[in-house]
Amino acid sequence: MLLELRAENYAVIDHAIAVFGPGLNLLTGETGAGKSILVDALALLMGDKASSDMVRHGADRAVVACVFESTAGADATLEANGIDAEGTEIILRREILHNGKGRVYVNNQPATVAVLRQLAPELALVHAQSETLGAFDAAQQRSLLDRFAGIATEGSVAESVAAAYTQWREISGRLDNLQRDEQDRLRAADLWSFQSNEIADVRPISGEDEALETERRVLANAEKLYTAAMSAYDLLYEGANSAEGTLRAAGKHLDELARYDSKFTETAQQLASARAVVEDIGATVRDYAENIQASPERLAEIEDRLALLERLKRKYGATLAEVIAYGEEVANKLAEIENRDEILKTLKADLPKAAEEYRAAATALSAERTTAAKRLEKLAEKQINDLAMNVKFAVQVNPNHEESAWTAQGWDAIECLIATNPGEPLKPLDQIASGGEMSRVLLALKVSVEEGFNHATSKGKRKTAVPRTLVFDEIDIGIGGRAAEAVGQKLKALSRAQQVLCVTHLPQIAAFADQHFLIEKRQQQGRTKTAVRLMDETERTQEIARMLSGAEVTETSVKHAEQMLKVSR
Repeated sequence: MLLELRAENYAVIDHAIAVFGPGLNLLTGETGAGKSILVDALALLMGDKASSDMVRHGADRAVVACVFESTAGADATLEANGIDAEGTEIILRREILHNGKGRVYVNNQPATVAVLRQLAPELALVHAQSETLGAFDAAQQRSLLDRFAGIATEGSVAESVAAAYTQWREISGRLDNLQRDEQDRLRAADLWSFQSNEIADVRPISGEDEALETERRVLANAEKLYTAAMSAYDLLYEGANSAEGTLRAAGKHLDELARYDSKFTETAQQLASARAVVEDIGATVRDYAENIQASPERLAEIEDRLALLERLKRKYGATLAEVIAYGEEVANKLAEIENRDEILKTLKADLPKAAEEYRAAATALSAERTTAAKRLEKLAEKQINDLAMNVKFAVQVNPNHEESAWTAQGWDAIECLIATNPGEPLKPLDQIASGGEMSRVLLALKVSVEEGFNHATSKGKRKTAVPRTLVFDEIDIGIGGRAAEAVGQKLKALSRAQQVLCVTHLPQIAAFADQHFLIEKRQQQGRTKTAVRLMDETERTQEIARMLSGAEVTETSVKHAEQMLKVSR
């Protein structure tokens, strides 16, 4: 759910903050007040293209930001992109500089527009008048149908298709690699053999280089280390004025004091412990010095070994562990080539079985989709025609049995078709010319899917939906009267399961709002500024009355507005 949207120096907006709630959030205001600007700002945060024209005149940058409730899918996207999660919320911010450049931040960490586009399907679907962001492409249409059919859940046929595809793809890939051109195969075998032998000849051990480096430092500085160790031993234990001797003498005096005053007993014991520690340290440094052997031969041997290991790391990995892993990998590839005939025989036998498993799963998935498509197209056509349209609507499931069309989601191409006028042929949904028509069709589709989803959920077939914010800009273009009320009712129905934001000019729709925001222009110090504020019930009545009667609010329009609000509840 979208919790908050901010815009600073964006178009005519100086500084605006809107705090949204669950259900239906409606934005109204006079024509030209800047209602669609807020929708465009949210579209930017979903990855839409930015332009320096968006920067308010006189400012050096525009800033748009929002806060969403997080989802499991969004958190997974953040993790995949190396971005830390921030509890239960996701903060998106985008800056557009006056020179056209910009910066993106996710949870206050630098990110890219590509990350915003990856997050968008989990957070919001924006249908703006200028263009449909997250366009209603084949993937979106398939996702919508699968949601309606309830086949995208754990243990479903869709999961079987994905597993079968992975198995078939793995076998097919290994078979392709083994059946490459013989010359390429032999060339690769020669390279792998050389690499494997080079690593095997050195016989590296993980962590060996670090141990050798430590030994090399000791041998290279043997004389300095011996002198330092023996000097420490002399000062601690052996010398005339050693620490051990001084502590021993002091201990005798403390023992004498303790004989007459018991409060020195513990002090004498502490001093005796300190003396024991000094003796241990002295013995340690003495033994270390005695074991130091200045061996030029061993030093040369270590340096030669380190040079060999460094050469392997430059070629095969940053660490010896990576070098060893690479050696094992090429050894496995060589073994596969040496056993090529036997492996080919096995893979050629396994591939048809894997392909048949995929075909069976994909066929079952197509059947479920086809059945669901027939139900969805009837329900959606009725819903669309309730919104002041007269259309024919169809959902086609087009299976492509060619292996080139196989995917983890099946082999079906899902296409929504529509004829917006009687007698016209059905055309792809994305060819609808009118943005208002596209928004209404999407609204009807989403309502249809949610009704089907809720019906199936009540029977225990599916799990709860992942919440997502749906945004519609001026969905009411070209409609009025009873059709407008029908749009409002559908928006309200849709908002029971998902948060909905909608820009509208019609009072019949505005009356259904759970949160009603007024977008208004103000003149301040010779500049036009757009402000956003959440209205209370009295202000809502006045705003709906204005929408009914125009610039002059009459007593009749106020009463009509009160009646509309009462009926909508």
